[in-house]
Amino acid sequence: MGNLTMLVLRVVLVMVLAGSLIVQAGTVLIVAAGSGGVDPALLQVAFVAFLLLGILAVQICAVCVWKLLTMVRVGTVFTHAAFRYVDVIVGTIGAASLMSFVMGVLAVPGEEVAPEVVSLLGGLGVLIAGIALIVLVLRMLLAQAVELDAETHHLQAELDGVI
Repeated sequence: MGNLTMLVLRVVLVMVLAGSLIVQAGTVLIVAAGSGGVDPALLQVAFVAFLLLGILAVQICAVCVWKLLTMVRVGTVFTHAAFRYVDVIVGTIGAASLMSFVMGVLAVPGEEVAPEVVSLLGGLGVLIAGIALIVLVLRMLLAQAVELDAETHHLQAELDGVI
């Protein structure tokens, strides 16, 4: 990976983290302002929790990608240490998918939410689960690369011993 690519990716990660922090703070301020002192309904609280936890999931993934990017720069990405960050990403994306389904279930009983919104939440959950599966496939590719790298080092050591 080129230096320019890594720099651009780091800039994007900083923008994602900064933007998500601004949205989190704005959401908290809006909820704190309330609607005329009326207690928020369960659905409103669930939506705000869904939003804040979704943003937290994005932040966790961004930090893990940053760590993996550092491992690429140092040349240690093809080690077992990289699995920790990839596993956290897969788990976080899976949890976000589950949150979307839960939010859809919470929205079903009331008449305040249109059925289309519930369908969108279900579709969002499926989409996010698909992303988790893609990252899981990439993890399997990383596992193969780590195994191949270890075998290469072993064969190089044998060759060095013969020479």
